[in-house]
Amino acid sequence: MLIRPEEPRDADSIHAVLAASFQTDAEARLVDALRQRGHLTVSMVAIDEDRVVGHVAFSPVRAESGAAGVGLAPVAVLESHRRRGIGAALIEAGLDACRSLDAGWAVVLGEPAYYSRFGFVAASQFGLHDEYGGGDAFQALELRAGSMPHGAGLVKYAAEFSMVE
Repeated sequence: MLIRPEEPRDADSIHAVLAASFQTDAEARLVDALRQRGHLTVSMVAIDEDRVVGHVAFSPVRAESGAAGVGLAPVAVLESHRRRGIGAALIEAGLDACRSLDAGWAVVLGEPAYYSRFGFVAASQFGLHDEYGGGDAFQALELRAGSMPHGAGLVKYAAEFSMVE
């Protein structure tokens, strides 16, 4: 298994993985739109036998205070390759890539029991909330010491998230 940054030749395969992994193709269209508008901060793929079998995306987010971070979404692995640690490897590689780009903090809207293994905690602990009413599922992670925007309020995802339903 190889985890690497996406390359231009991967776009169709990423779309196919995302479309196969969710009930609709909304996530696939979201990643296409983020890519087209230059809003994929980090995009990593998992390759098995020269085939894209997983993907994770990070895109810009901004708190009401103006503090900029990254949002993890979506992450997907083909059904045939699940339960092998590929999703976790993609997330770890993506977080490392975000750190290398000097991103200070990240958010995710997902299952707390899963994302806590990466260090995510309820974003409300930092005075952050999301526009989707995620409650405890909206989580945050400080990537660079001292960079978490405490009490910064509403965190908004890239505009493409509201364009794709």
